[in-house]
Amino acid sequence: IAMAKAAFVKKRILLTSKLGLEMKKKLVKCYVWSVALYGAETWTLRKKEQKYLESFEMWCWRRIEKIRWTDRVTNEEVLRRVNEQRNILQAITRRKANNWLGHIMRRNGLLSDIIEGQVEGKRGLGRRLIQLTDDLKQGKKMTFQELKREAENRDNWRAL
Repeated sequence: IAMAKAAFVKKRILLTSKLGLEMKKKLVKCYVWSVALYGAETWTLRKKEQKYLESFEMWCWRRIEKIRWTDRVTNEEVLRRVNEQRNILQAITRRKANNWLGHIMRRNGLLSDIIEGQVEGKRGLGRRLIQLTDDLKQGKKMTFQELKREAENRDNWRAL
């Protein structure tokens, strides 16, 4: 996220009044979000990381609108001003589904065995770790078997 903020600051044109709001939004999604979401298809997001990403998204919109943090403007008001919704987490879910996880679920091998949990041995003590598929199951509201069945057909998988 720090690298994405640095990319935002380097693009000084985002803070000028020469560009319209729509063009600024496109530039942010193209140049800044690509840095922020690099490798996102392999992330396992916990609540803490989700909060960081959402706050980064709001930071970008506030900077575009030149709203200081001391101004008492709610996040909903900022989103209304830029005519956007919070969608950085949806972008991550889409990247996971469309790119990496679908590819692995269609294959047979060690990586697919690990994703499916078919690894020999005992599980360690403590809380169960968050898996890559947990985010996808939560976002798509489907079971793992349904996700695997959809992944077999590439066109259906991309349409999800």
